[in-house]
Amino acid sequence: MSAAAADPLLLLAAGLAVDAWLGDMPLLFSHVPHPIAVAGRAVAFFDRKLNRATRSEAARRGRGVVTVLTLVGGAAALGVVVARLCRGSFAGAILETWLIAVLVAQRSLYDHVAAVGGALARGGVVAGRDAVSHIVGREPASLDAYGVARAAIESLAENFNDGVVAPVFWYLVLGLPGLFAYKMANTLDSMVGHRTPRYRAFGWAAARFDDLVNLVPARLSGVLIAIAAVFSPAARPARAVAIMLRDAGKHRSPNAGWPEGAMAGALGLALAGPRRYAEGMVCDPWVGEGRVQAAPADIARALALYTHACLLQWGLVVGAWLAAHAGLFS
Repeated sequence: MSAAAADPLLLLAAGLAVDAWLGDMPLLFSHVPHPIAVAGRAVAFFDRKLNRATRSEAARRGRGVVTVLTLVGGAAALGVVVARLCRGSFAGAILETWLIAVLVAQRSLYDHVAAVGGALARGGVVAGRDAVSHIVGREPASLDAYGVARAAIESLAENFNDGVVAPVFWYLVLGLPGLFAYKMANTLDSMVGHRTPRYRAFGWAAARFDDLVNLVPARLSGVLIAIAAVFSPAARPARAVAIMLRDAGKHRSPNAGWPEGAMAGALGLALAGPRRYAEGMVCDPWVGEGRVQAAPADIARALALYTHACLLQWGLVVGAWLAAHAGLFS
């Protein structure tokens, strides 16, 4: 097997293409557990065993730190083993490409958000609430039609980082160990990194670690969305940059405001703002200064912008590989 064929950049480009083509691979994962489902079971096990209401806040916080160290470290160690098994063979390259495709969520994110737009357009607010409940944590019953559309667009922007850019970033930095560790950290945050009485202490480490590993990718996500707006006729790249720089810090998350700000500016919308979760009302400021009355057509515009941003990232990976192997083509 040639060195070029095993190059991580080429494997990454191939993995992104496979994900865009096949998405969640439901036929396969109806028979075997998805790696993220396995990670979720591990998190749930630690949650049951270590996060008991009878323990003090300090004890639960300490056990949350142990949980993050154990699970993220274990995922990274597994990545080291798998990377060594994959090294130097064609079968190993195929396996690594497949793992990248499985652990990046370009296609599934597009499909889930598109389903919200379709449900809202065809079935109205009730159908839209049901569809959006699968991708956001807020109370769907509190959303009107505009709120459903905004929630879908916000999820698309935030998960462009969590599900697409950050996994790619950590694969480029640390290979499969980085990709595995990031996905475990993100799963931990999504399951226990909440500000509820149950998880305020136990999930503290998971939330803070997730903030840390997303610091650079989130900002790259915003930049990619802003650049992609150049290629989207219905988007405004200059406003994407301006709103992102001005309003990113308004978001309750240190990272989500970057892609959401770029999306809001590019589409002329106002995102975030007051919203209701199971634990209560969150009275955040608006990100962006455009319309709050988002509609299914705005979801379609957001998906077009997202598609261009994914293609831009893929093109950068391919371009980096071509630049690194320019001698092969001379």
